[in-house]
Amino acid sequence: MYYNCDCIVGAQKYIKDNSIDLIITDPPYGISGDTLHKHYNRNENNVLDGYIEVPENEYPEFSDAWIAQAERILKPGGSMYIVSGYTNLIHILNALKKTKLKEINHIIWKFNFGVYTKNKYISSHYHILYYSKPGNKTTFNTYAYYSDSEKDENGGSLNYKDREDVWIINREYKPGEIKNKNELPTTLLKRMILYSSNPEDMVFDFFLGSFSTAKVALGLGRKASGFEKSEIAFNYQIKQMEKINPGELLLTLRTPPKNRLYNSGKTITDEEKKDIIKKFKGLIKTGSNKKQSIEKISQDTGRGYWSILKMVDGTTNKSVNDDSDSLFPSD
Repeated sequence: MYYNCDCIVGAQKYIKDNSIDLIITDPPYGISGDTLHKHYNRNENNVLDGYIEVPENEYPEFSDAWIAQAERILKPGGSMYIVSGYTNLIHILNALKKTKLKEINHIIWKFNFGVYTKNKYISSHYHILYYSKPGNKTTFNTYAYYSDSEKDENGGSLNYKDREDVWIINREYKPGEIKNKNELPTTLLKRMILYSSNPEDMVFDFFLGSFSTAKVALGLGRKASGFEKSEIAFNYQIKQMEKINPGELLLTLRTPPKNRLYNSGKTITDEEKKDIIKKFKGLIKTGSNKKQSIEKISQDTGRGYWSILKMVDGTTNKSVNDDSDSLFPSD
């Protein structure tokens, strides 16, 4: 369901407690957003009228109200991403502090073509606040894009690089197309949705605007809902939603290869520990050094190098009287 009404009133009226899996939202910035084109020097002939801004003096109260509703409707373990500029970021952070929501990351989104300035540094980033609701395990698909074994041209982990908290993602430009004042790029939305939700989860947006969040969510096989106060934007975009084929974006995704460390994070039983130590002793006796032995066991068991090293070192630190039980043969 999509609602053409104020999000605070609408949430209280229509959305049940603990019913939403993921919130992704880009609230008004409280900086006369209806005149942003003057700063970006862009032609707005194809931009829909009706952008609704929040007066700066009302921003603290406004933030408190909608974020309180966000906390209420999120499921325990549910996540929320809030995209914000820096001008009124403090009011959003203050509002979040009044909730029981837990901060996971403060992400920086670096984009192309910032607001040009002459007497100060150019502003070319937004903040993305990533929070979750306590009470259940938070969905985070660690290997949504890359497996644990994929490397870049320099041998670095692609998974590690992709999950750093500075994202460099260009804005989307759609010359000649009807659009809203501010639209989040599909690449940005795909990242948040794929990492923080599963198929059939409900993705919610308090400020639908261009309906970009809803469009990408449906395209990725999720459900979508939200509010848009502007009648002009709502009436236009609700018709565009009819063109979305659920799951269509899934066909564009690459499938990461299987993880090498397929048992990483799983509880290690006492029997498995004994087996690992036994294998390690055997490898040492056949001439492998410590590093080689651990790497071989890691490959065979799907366990991480450091977890095996910890087991090995824990055993070697114990007092051993029988040389036959030593991990390392004496010199």
